[in-house]
Amino acid sequence: MTSSLLLPPGLVLVLGGLLLPTLRDAWRSAFALLLPVVVLALVWTLPDGAAFTVRFLDYTLEPVKADALSRLFATIFTIMAFAGALFALRQARVLELAAAFAYAGGAIGVAFAGDLLSLFVFWELMAICSTLVLWAAGTESSYKAAMRYLMVHLLGGVVLMTGIVIHIVETGSIVFTAMKPETVGTWMILAGFLVNAGAPPLSAWLPDAYPEASPSGMVFLSAFTTKTAVYVLLRGFPGAEILVFVGLYMVFYGIIYALLENDMRRILAYSIINQVGFMVTGIGIGTELALNGAAAHAFTHIIYKALLLMSAGSVLYQTGKRKCTDLGGLFQSMPLTAVCGIIGALSISSFPLTSGFISKSMINDAAGHEHMIWAWLLLTAASAGVFLHAGIKFPWFVFFQKDSGLRPADPPRNMRYAMVLFAFLCIGLGVYPDPLYAILPFPVDYVPYTASHVVQMLQLLLFSGLAFFLLLPAMKRTLTITLDVDWFYRKFFAWLAVDLVESALKAYAAATRQLLAMVDGILGVVRTLHGPQGPLARTSAAGGMVIWVVLFLGAYLAVYLTWQ
Repeated sequence: MTSSLLLPPGLVLVLGGLLLPTLRDAWRSAFALLLPVVVLALVWTLPDGAAFTVRFLDYTLEPVKADALSRLFATIFTIMAFAGALFALRQARVLELAAAFAYAGGAIGVAFAGDLLSLFVFWELMAICSTLVLWAAGTESSYKAAMRYLMVHLLGGVVLMTGIVIHIVETGSIVFTAMKPETVGTWMILAGFLVNAGAPPLSAWLPDAYPEASPSGMVFLSAFTTKTAVYVLLRGFPGAEILVFVGLYMVFYGIIYALLENDMRRILAYSIINQVGFMVTGIGIGTELALNGAAAHAFTHIIYKALLLMSAGSVLYQTGKRKCTDLGGLFQSMPLTAVCGIIGALSISSFPLTSGFISKSMINDAAGHEHMIWAWLLLTAASAGVFLHAGIKFPWFVFFQKDSGLRPADPPRNMRYAMVLFAFLCIGLGVYPDPLYAILPFPVDYVPYTASHVVQMLQLLLFSGLAFFLLLPAMKRTLTITLDVDWFYRKFFAWLAVDLVESALKAYAAATRQLLAMVDGILGVVRTLHGPQGPLARTSAAGGMVIWVVLFLGAYLAVYLTWQ
């Protein structure tokens, strides 16, 4: 084993999370806020290349290997850990906060993993810790959702590990580098990555599980699992054409289901899939501009999505309600929460002077530069759809529609501070994107604020907003349930399993009855022959038995002599 004096940032955050339950309240709060700052410093003190290596069997592991891409994702993961901890200080259980820090540490570990085996270890650590974050909500629905979530991610982990093993056997290398989906191993690795990205056919795990977490738990969950999937796709499969189609499916899947939803947190959960779809599409395009756009959009998405979920979580925390039909008019008593929610909504809609504008536009322009007109048109149309479901629908139905009569105040100070921090970052990066562009993996020669681009986006958003209000009667939500693919493994497969078990039990009972009847028949024959009155149980004279012996011997001799 060779090493440097530098500590692995992800491991520091994991160990710090494990220490949290041992600290008292005031010390725990201070430690929870200080630890991510220390980890961020460690992220930026790592030199490029492998910080240390470990020999395992015949392979050399590189658990910490830094470059521009890994440092970008580790940076935003650390910022998210800080803001999430600030938001969760007064409401999160100790288990949730400790699991969330270990979860964030696992994500940072994935970002710095230089080999496939190290990546897999941190990948599974994330699956376990995110399940604990979900479970920590302490409700029956969160427990059931956590079990379904865990089963899906363990399935994805098995697929990923199988692909890694096949890939190592085929190539003899464990280095995590760019691959092409051309072999069984690489296809399975890609499939394992896409499970965490929320790609079809298992997209439903995300809106099924995340909304059942606590108000702070969903903020943490929104940031790490899907974005580490974006990172590994950027690292492992840049330019894989299949990802363009997968990403476009995710974009429109998220829009359609978000428009149908009544639950504000499920709306935002589906929009996570929608936004990750933009990133996956950019990775599939594969040019430097597209890859920079996907990385930048992952960075900004973590911020504005967390802001939206902090706003929704504050509403849930203060009112105990999450359905749009139960909310409305909250801007009167929760003005700060409403303003921060609107800033997040404008950012996710790529409104000029917000962070979403300076990142998503890179992906759209990359499709245009590659003359992928159909992809450009679909992404442009999807931008209007995003404004409909997240940019207008969420703030309108939660804060401005008909008055619900609820008058909750803005949430506690720590929650307000977290929202203001991320609202500031949304506006700050939108106005001055150069700091973000400077840390992207490739040199940036891109100007987002051109007159044609700004006018085009404003026209798109304003007309989609007009369409929303013209169609407002059709947009009003009712107490309905939207069926998704998870219906199969939540209901159909459960029913099928019960039906199969019942059929098997019936078949077993019928076979048992037939076997018992056969045994009874055999016993009857035995009783008939050997019973008290049976012919084989009678007492015979010795002379009679001698005659029978002679007859059998004669028959035997006749048969023997005949065959001789």
